[in-house]
Amino acid sequence: MTLLMCTIATVAQEKIVNPDISYSSKVRMCTIAAINVSGVDDYEDYMLTSISGLSVGQEISLPGTEITDAVKRYWKHGLFSDVKIAADSIVADSVYLHIYLKTRPRVSTINYYGVSKKGERTDLEQKLGLLKGSQITPNMIARAKLLAQNYFEGKGFKNAEVNIRQRDDVAEKNHVILDVEVDKKEKIKVKHIFIEGNKELSAKKIHGGMFSKGALQNINEVNKINNIFKKKKFTPERLEEDKQNLLKLYNELGYRDALVLWDSVAPYDDKHVDVYLRVHEGQKYYIRNITWAGNTVYSTDMLARMLTMKKGDVYNRTLLNKRLKDDEDAVGNAYWDHGYLFYDLNPVEINVVGDSIDLEMRIREGPQAHISHVRINGNTRLYEKVVRRELRVKPGDLFSKTSLQRSAREIGSMGHFNEEKLEPEIRPNGEDGTVDITWNLEQKSNDQVEFSLGWGQTGVIGRIGLKLNNFSMANLFRRDKEHRGILPIGDGETMSLGAQTNGTYYQSYNLSYSTAWFGGKRPIQFSVGVFYSKQTDVNSNYYNSSWYNNYNYYAGGYGYYNNYSSYENYYDPDKYVQLLGGSIGWGKRLRWPDDYFTLMANVSYTRYMLKNWNYFLVSNGNCNNLNFGLTLSRTSTDNQMFPRTGSTFEFSVTATPPWSVFSNKDYEHLATDYNSSTFAAEQQEKYRWIEYHKWKFKSKTYTALSSAPKCFVIMTRAELGILGSYNSHNKSPFETFYMGGDGMSGYSSSYAEETIGLRGYENGSLTPYGNSGYAYDRFSVELRYPFMLGSTIIYGLGFAEAGNAWNDTAKFNPFDMKRSAGLGVRIFLPMVGLMGLDWAYGFDKVYGTKGGSNFHFILGQEF
Repeated sequence: MTLLMCTIATVAQEKIVNPDISYSSKVRMCTIAAINVSGVDDYEDYMLTSISGLSVGQEISLPGTEITDAVKRYWKHGLFSDVKIAADSIVADSVYLHIYLKTRPRVSTINYYGVSKKGERTDLEQKLGLLKGSQITPNMIARAKLLAQNYFEGKGFKNAEVNIRQRDDVAEKNHVILDVEVDKKEKIKVKHIFIEGNKELSAKKIHGGMFSKGALQNINEVNKINNIFKKKKFTPERLEEDKQNLLKLYNELGYRDALVLWDSVAPYDDKHVDVYLRVHEGQKYYIRNITWAGNTVYSTDMLARMLTMKKGDVYNRTLLNKRLKDDEDAVGNAYWDHGYLFYDLNPVEINVVGDSIDLEMRIREGPQAHISHVRINGNTRLYEKVVRRELRVKPGDLFSKTSLQRSAREIGSMGHFNEEKLEPEIRPNGEDGTVDITWNLEQKSNDQVEFSLGWGQTGVIGRIGLKLNNFSMANLFRRDKEHRGILPIGDGETMSLGAQTNGTYYQSYNLSYSTAWFGGKRPIQFSVGVFYSKQTDVNSNYYNSSWYNNYNYYAGGYGYYNNYSSYENYYDPDKYVQLLGGSIGWGKRLRWPDDYFTLMANVSYTRYMLKNWNYFLVSNGNCNNLNFGLTLSRTSTDNQMFPRTGSTFEFSVTATPPWSVFSNKDYEHLATDYNSSTFAAEQQEKYRWIEYHKWKFKSKTYTALSSAPKCFVIMTRAELGILGSYNSHNKSPFETFYMGGDGMSGYSSSYAEETIGLRGYENGSLTPYGNSGYAYDRFSVELRYPFMLGSTIIYGLGFAEAGNAWNDTAKFNPFDMKRSAGLGVRIFLPMVGLMGLDWAYGFDKVYGTKGGSNFHFILGQEF
């Protein structure tokens, strides 16, 4: 047997710990045996290793480009402030790598200094992109600083200094606090504007006057009286905008080749700059010939009449664009209103000879577009059918721009949606010649709740009111989980109820219901309302007590009289006036002369019950007022709460039956002797059934001074009223005009009169007791400007007003006016309604007393 013995020899492998790898040493190839990562706790090791591009088993050269590239990848990633890759050891041909990382700090707190306005701070937070919890890098700080400087420069602070300081947060490891320090300095304004090369356009036209706009609308020189109401702040954006405005003005005057050759801005001092402009005006051009091509729907002659520009006119590009696209009667609207949504018109200058230009209007009419789908988004309060019935654009109809605009107006006038954001989304489908329309609505609350307390002669006066503008009478009697809720809603009807009282002295209650779509299928208006009020007089002993108390106080009398009033009740149940009444109305939208017109008819009845009431012509008895009314009105305003365009007018006549014609009473000699023992009975007989005929006209117009949403608006108002009689000896003491002041009626105002406001004068000062108004007129002009638009609306106004009232209609004189002027503000809150405060100065005397300075509180919207 042969024994074979094997010897196994183990060769010890070479191991180098923490080798010193120098780029000057010899390159050796190694295989990565392991990769260890340290210094970062927030991420998994495999995620950090993957960034390097290195992996276990990979063959690398030491020293070599693989390690260098891995370090670059970490730096490029931007999350680390320190990167180091070392070899823990090399065993034979294997290397054990160690990656040392240090993450950039995170932001724990951001402080803003020198930014006092909340809006500015909010803007900065959005623009700078600095967020709490995010990592911060030097590039991010530099970028944020640049963005902040640009932001304040755009605000007119050209010299603003911004510094972003970074400091360690001792409370959190690897976190820093950022301090954004802003020194805005002074706003930069324009000291001088120097313009060269303007020969045909005068400096006055360029700069404008005090109340007229020039080409330079955004930058104007300081310390000049003509610019007192104009913008004077300088920003580069404003300069660029005004350069375009200058060229636009030149183009309007026919200078189509006008150019701004160069511009320059030089510092004048720390607060001002000088602006230099050099213009090239070029030649003035005129229209020679206008030809049309591609038109088949409308004849060339008809299009020429629509354009209104002809041979010999100045070549005004701005006017040309308006007549082609922008104006209400523009050429484009004629096509768009008849379904030609894909229509396009391109005016081409085909020939220029000297100062004359030939234009060719190239038209591509395209097919007529029908409406495919109409979608409504954002509505959850009303039934969708309530919104759709207001639309003038429906599936299957030809597209019409006018109908689209009218639909937007009708939706806005409902009062349930934000009128400032009614922009329909139009999506043409060129393949099948249709168009989809989407209404993205923003709801707003328009129900109103009123609760108020006041103090009068007889104590606390309380009022509570509720007005529901989305009421549903049908849902009172059916269950609808979607729209019922606590109160029945969904049909856009109006239910109003109110109560006002101060206990036993005064009480008033009212309830009304109205709908603009009675039956839900046609725009038929229906309204019904009832009311009751009672007002009592103060016991005469109360006045006697007050007189004795005052006399006793000044004369040093005995305390008996001081306590006299405690034995007497202020309330006197034997002196009162009560009103009980109701009304019912019916109306419809007309189609002629246009469908902005409505006709309303109503019947109302009021019963006056008086007992020992010494504040009116009739002191005792019952009076009845049964009247019939017709009202023709037209409303074409573009916005319910802040109209910019359109108008409203209303003509109404209200009449009672001519009771005196049916009776054989001698009204000339009835109730004429106050001292007669039968005077009270004769009064009751004379005014048992009230008779009159009342004529009123009211109108308002609105004109926007620019096309911007926030712009000045001029409102003009004209109104007049006449209360006539069938019998000259039987003039009605009821339904007269109570004129002067704020135009608001309350329980202390006359219950038998219509209140007419005239700011600058005391309430009712033009029609004092014994001089009731049987005719009046009023004219106003207001300049309005909105400060806030949306669900909440705030606007200011300046106004001039004039009007008067007459006791005898034969003395009516529209040129005999009581004048006033003033300033005011209006605030509309969804749950409260419209409120306002006016200051007015009355220039004329009324019954010997000058109107003078007066403040007026306004509640509710006046026609």
